[in-house]
Amino acid sequence: MPNTVRTIRSSLPTAAWWTVCVCLAVAFVYPLYVMLAMALKGPAEQGLIPPSLVPHAPGLENFRHLASVQGLNVFGNLGNSVLVTVAATLGTVVVATLAGYALARARFPGSNLVFFVILATFMIPFQAIITPLFMVLKTLQLNNSLLGLTIVYITFNLPFGLFIMRNAFATVPMTLEEAAQVDGCGVFSALRNVLLPIVLPGVITTALLTFFASWNEFFAALILITDQDKFTLPVTLTLVSSGQFGSINWGSLQAGVALTIIPCIVIYVLLQRYYVSGMLSGALK
Repeated sequence: MPNTVRTIRSSLPTAAWWTVCVCLAVAFVYPLYVMLAMALKGPAEQGLIPPSLVPHAPGLENFRHLASVQGLNVFGNLGNSVLVTVAATLGTVVVATLAGYALARARFPGSNLVFFVILATFMIPFQAIITPLFMVLKTLQLNNSLLGLTIVYITFNLPFGLFIMRNAFATVPMTLEEAAQVDGCGVFSALRNVLLPIVLPGVITTALLTFFASWNEFFAALILITDQDKFTLPVTLTLVSSGQFGSINWGSLQAGVALTIIPCIVIYVLLQRYYVSGMLSGALK
């Protein structure tokens, strides 16, 4: 009997841990399931009260409707989102990596102040500076352009990316870089061949966060882009969801949401181990 009690007590923490994990998994996965189920339902089944959890006649009608919405080029706007997001991710990673290396290694008078000022931009709400950004882009003749929107996304994501990369480089011992320079490597050669493989988790973390933020961003794209052919997918979905007499086409809307979520899930699953280690390296510093 004592052995049985001891076994039960030792297994309780494990059981409690798995119970909490399962509850959290259900809480996160259930909304995704409801979204996918709604995207596969037909028009008649979408309005059932109470709603059915399992589609009785699943189909791809809502996805086909996305390609045939009159006056809209949904998949063309999807291409705009891909172009802007990829360009913003690459730009942010390159600038954050070079600037993070400079702030971590090339110390100069006022470097800490510069880093603090960059981090202080986190306290400025993005919506508060949208009007000045619009005026700057208009002056540079970049308003209503995907290039201008890409620059805005890079500017918005750069402070946090710089924070991650600066901390990632600061955790690397100087002796590794000095050994590479003794072997004949220059600054950029040592950065490319020695340091970058070490700080790769930080690079991928910066890329993931920038990708997610740019891919799902709605407000700036709505304000800065006025040409319908240049809309990104989140802006286009607001037009796709509108039905007759102000009704909402929930099936088409959820089909568009599925198109938005699927790339994020795939990329995160493939790169999650780098993401976790990159966040931990920045937190430890």
